[in-house]
Amino acid sequence: MTLGSHQTTVGKSQIHITPKWIIDALGPFDLDPCAAWPRPWDCAKMNFSCTMGEGIPGIDGLRSPWPKGRVWLNPPFNRYEVGKWIHKLAEHGEGMALLHARTEAAWFEPCWWDAWAILFMADRIKFCRPDGTEQPANSGAPPVLVAFGPADMVKLSQSGIPGALVTDWEWRRKKIELQTDVGARLQASSLG
Repeated sequence: MTLGSHQTTVGKSQIHITPKWIIDALGPFDLDPCAAWPRPWDCAKMNFSCTMGEGIPGIDGLRSPWPKGRVWLNPPFNRYEVGKWIHKLAEHGEGMALLHARTEAAWFEPCWWDAWAILFMADRIKFCRPDGTEQPANSGAPPVLVAFGPADMVKLSQSGIPGALVTDWEWRRKKIELQTDVGARLQASSLG
């Protein structure tokens, strides 16, 4: 499914397997909380299912706690679900998300507030089928890779994936300034 205004976002398959070259460039990851099933390769050491009824039976990746470690998130591209996944990754604070560059959408806000870096990929990608072959058409929207946490920002910046890497934007700058100001006040009050 894609989130483009001229494409359907609900009702068809939500299984869109990340191309292996992306995982190879950014991994290894500890958890894929919405892993596809069946799939030709693992995107992480541990795999949970998505809530769309198409994931691996067993652990519900959206409702279950995530263990500490790097998360790979290629969420179901459903406008009613995608924001929940991104919010959970933002709270987790360590990992990478593959999303559509719908920067104006409400579900993208956790990226603006909590991400450390966003790579606007140079080309649209083709997701893979369960047998590992490419889908016949591209994803239908420009993709972004979003890094949560400093280690993932470094990993993304060193990945060699073509595109425009953004690590500083006004909202983030204001949040950092606010955190720094609050931290300085707390430190001053503990010393005084």
